[in-house]
Amino acid sequence: MTQIPAPVSKLTGTVSTDTARLGTRANLDKAGEQFEAIFTKMMLSSMRKAKLADSLFESQALDQFRDMQDQKLAENMAAHTPIGIGKAMTEFLAKAGSVADAPATPPEGKPE
Repeated sequence: MTQIPAPVSKLTGTVSTDTARLGTRANLDKAGEQFEAIFTKMMLSSMRKAKLADSLFESQALDQFRDMQDQKLAENMAAHTPIGIGKAMTEFLAKAGSVADAPATPPEGKPE
């Protein structure tokens, strides 16, 4: 009787140890923007939970739609009108020396 070999996972042991791409200023800036979007989304969610009155039309679908709307709003706010927490985090990490000293690229239309 022949034995059938166990299926080999293609992902086993293929974790990349190359972290050079993680240390660029562009990646750090993008992470700062995403962090700001998450922070803003959490803030919007907290404000939604603090209801001042019950609305006439409440449903789970409406809550889900508002959640998706808040997510897009938070992403747009972080990209176009940031409150500054992402930039503060980015600058702190850049000063800590975890990023290659590549010049930061300012957002389009915004001088540094």
